[in-house]
Amino acid sequence: MIDLHVHTTASDGQYTPAQIIQKAAEKNIKVIAITDHDTTAGLSEAREAGKQLGVTVVGGIEINITFPTGEFHLLGLGLKEPSKSLIIIVENVIKNRFDRNKQIIEKMNEDGVPLTLEELETDFPGTVIGRPHFAAELVKHGVVKTRQQAFDQYLARGRKWYVPRICTNLDEAIVAIRESGGVPVVAHPMSLYLSWGKLPDMLKDCYDKGVVGIEAFHPGARVTECLRLEELGRKIGFIITAGSDFHGEKIRSDRRLGHTCGNKKIDDKYYYEELLKVLS
Repeated sequence: MIDLHVHTTASDGQYTPAQIIQKAAEKNIKVIAITDHDTTAGLSEAREAGKQLGVTVVGGIEINITFPTGEFHLLGLGLKEPSKSLIIIVENVIKNRFDRNKQIIEKMNEDGVPLTLEELETDFPGTVIGRPHFAAELVKHGVVKTRQQAFDQYLARGRKWYVPRICTNLDEAIVAIRESGGVPVVAHPMSLYLSWGKLPDMLKDCYDKGVVGIEAFHPGARVTECLRLEELGRKIGFIITAGSDFHGEKIRSDRRLGHTCGNKKIDDKYYYEELLKVLS
């Protein structure tokens, strides 16, 4: 069993990198990719824990890409060391997130919620702070009962406290991942919110630009959709990957480490027969 899409406290996960590797070892997961949002901060800790516990750690990142509909997330898998171009992307994301977070705070304060950036940074040290952390604070302050309610009422697109994020250009992200020794993979393609009529052309365009794979198997999609994505991906020429997109039970209780769509265990082949063949 393996898992090629996992988050830690370096972004919006529940567990530290070392804790995630410990959980993987306990579940007999042999290979795990740490793919935090717009940061590689957790990789050193994860790799060290992996050496101690006999778990192969795949260096990764999940980058938010500029896209007109839905959400376009690009995984970088197999990163060796962050290139200068990737470091610049991460630095820009941190700056843009800081500015966005200030705007969200201002909206909340105007409505009487006494949250500050200092409180967020104290509660989530060393983390790229985003909306999931705001959701947790709203639960803490008693504004909502659950994190999901925070998104549904206040933080989701079109809601009162939503502020659009500035994302990364696809071409720049592909270069940065390549220069870091990794390969670019489209994460959970169903989140693009494209029709099945438009999806093939969009994915073919990604392939032509240098994306090498798609995460066809993801717990956010139905099994039939994942199988259809696999078929489409193979027609285009992509490698196929699979992940749990695990953040932690308190954050997404419906997702299990090492499991993907239909609660199926993730087969070793997605690493040994797919990803490894495109990593140098």
